[in-house]
Amino acid sequence: MSIVIAGATGHLGRLVVENLLQRDVPAGDITAAGRDTTKIKDLADRGVRVRAIDYDDPASLDDAFRGAASILLISASEVGQRARQHGHAIDAAAAAGAGLLAYTSIAHADTTTLRLAAEHQATEAALRASGLDYVLLRHSWYLENYTAQIPAILQQGSLAGSAGDGRVSAATRADYAAAAATVLTSDGQAGRVYELGGDQAFTLAEVAAEISAQAGQPVSYRDLPVDEYTRLLVSVGLPQQAAATIADADRGLARGDLYVGGGQLRQLIGRPTTTLRDAVAAALR
Repeated sequence: MSIVIAGATGHLGRLVVENLLQRDVPAGDITAAGRDTTKIKDLADRGVRVRAIDYDDPASLDDAFRGAASILLISASEVGQRARQHGHAIDAAAAAGAGLLAYTSIAHADTTTLRLAAEHQATEAALRASGLDYVLLRHSWYLENYTAQIPAILQQGSLAGSAGDGRVSAATRADYAAAAATVLTSDGQAGRVYELGGDQAFTLAEVAAEISAQAGQPVSYRDLPVDEYTRLLVSVGLPQQAAATIADADRGLARGDLYVGGGQLRQLIGRPTTTLRDAVAAALR
């Protein structure tokens, strides 16, 4: 079995590689591929095949994907460029004769109205047209989207957003990585669509309350209209497009686009998903 992790230099990709190794997949059967391979030199030292790739360099993809039984295509980070970049990766996987391509998409990609989803929807369409066997890992939000903000939230005494009472089924990167590793090492995955999210959905007001309780200081949730939240994000240094995308994601959260039921993530990883309480506690430590 030869498994390629495309995007292994990022947080999620590295966790997938580590999870495969923990499952006793031979290191020599794993290819960790990404732009900055200095970030994963330690994986090479442990016997993992390391390859430099760039989604804008099809030749690098051809080399990395050659002989792959399965490929995990982790969504690229350049918003606005991803549909084209993912297309290059899909073409390279097809040319390599890959047995299965797993793609990290977004929750409810077929119905969501999130602006951020458009490139995921285009990628899913490209997969359907490719002739490849594929599996879709549709993720809700990362818990780290919130826990990474804790220092700023505590400094300001508030968490701002435009999510209203919408509930988000966030899970940790480690949870999603374990699910991907399960899929990559299991038979009969072709054609499956997994809607993945944490067991316990929560509102942003509940995020603020949990941070407040554990940090021992007042933290409130400030619910703002989307336009006002966008302006707030711009005022703290985010580019206009990024700010608008983040605020629009909260609009989708309010609508229910990031709520995932069904427990498919829990089933794949064979344990309960990480709770908000535990994620906040870990971040505060």
